[in-house]
Amino acid sequence: MDPELFDAIGRFFAEEIPFNRFLGMRLDAMEPGFARLSLPFRGELVGDPIRPALHGGVIATLLDTCGGAALWSQLTMGDRVSTVDIRVDYLRPGRLEGLIAEGRVRRVGNRMGVVAVAAFHEGGEHEPVAEARAVYNIRRVRDGAR
Repeated sequence: MDPELFDAIGRFFAEEIPFNRFLGMRLDAMEPGFARLSLPFRGELVGDPIRPALHGGVIATLLDTCGGAALWSQLTMGDRVSTVDIRVDYLRPGRLEGLIAEGRVRRVGNRMGVVAVAAFHEGGEHEPVAEARAVYNIRRVRDGAR
């Protein structure tokens, strides 16, 4: 991927989407059909202070955002992606540290896309915290129309 385009997309994900900015999400890698996002740890992301563990909603948000980014990597500028359905399987508690998500497109059509996503801690690719299968609606821009 062109480094300038990657930088522009990374800035958009990290700075222009208010919720991503609030959480501190970063786009670390992107190529056609793949995206890798990271979420640094902050105390406000704890959902279970007794265990302690990251909040499941924060994990699901990272998975959903990563899946959308992976799908968007196969589209054109101006196309829109929105989540239709996402199934999250929580496999183990999220430790109080940063989290990484990797999404891979399984199928992209004219109107729908399917992405598999996994969230894990640094160095724990084979011990995912959660996995998701997400379906996204694709709204393609044709002839400059939005």
